[in-house]
Amino acid sequence: MAYTVGQVAKAAGVTVRTLHHYDEIGLLSPSGRSSTGYRRYDDADLERLQHIRYYRELGFPLEEIAAILDDPASDPTAHLRRQHELLTVRIKRLQEMVTAIEFAMEASKLNIPLTPQERFEVFGDFDPEAHAEEAEQRWGGSEAYRESNRRVSRYTRDDWLRNKAENEDWGRRLVEVMSSGAPADSPAAMDLAEEHRQIISRWFYECSYEIHTGLADMYVADERFTAYFEKIRPGMAAYLSEAIHANAISRA
Repeated sequence: MAYTVGQVAKAAGVTVRTLHHYDEIGLLSPSGRSSTGYRRYDDADLERLQHIRYYRELGFPLEEIAAILDDPASDPTAHLRRQHELLTVRIKRLQEMVTAIEFAMEASKLNIPLTPQERFEVFGDFDPEAHAEEAEQRWGGSEAYRESNRRVSRYTRDDWLRNKAENEDWGRRLVEVMSSGAPADSPAAMDLAEEHRQIISRWFYECSYEIHTGLADMYVADERFTAYFEKIRPGMAAYLSEAIHANAISRA
């Protein structure tokens, strides 16, 4: 069965621009073309794309993925076995992380010295203390959590309004990049992922690339994280998560 580029993009959760890019670099070239020259993908192409997505989720650069998949000595079962092993290692690492993987920065917004009116002005209907107990139970032992609380305890209403404006401006620019069709591993998207990391480091705690990729995983694994970004733009959580991983690979 033949599939259009739009059908493949929707099924795989990637952008059409990403598939075009994969074709341009020879990572995933469609097996056929329509009579008018449009790309047509078959089941074997979809299977290759599935492996590409798995390896991308594991943090492999595109060049290395191409080398792995084009190795004549490899086979689909071997790919799945390797991916399973890598995922098992990654899950273990994430479970051992005790650093501040916060829920929408809720843990960073504890002990805020604001009046009820000021809190509403800064956070609207969002209650920064609604998940305070959960955040302390999950990350209270980490240095990042303690550092975050030390910093925010000194922030004033004007500080929080500056933080809010900075995040809104960053979000607006990320939406523009997404709307342009640029893939999540494009320079523009990765630059905004890096800016996101630096905002966290500047306002709350030193956000290493390891912590940042941990946050990226939570953005798509925790429905509360996902809902936060989806309110800004549908698809943002997955796009940002992929951009963060690509940025970490590029810069770390």
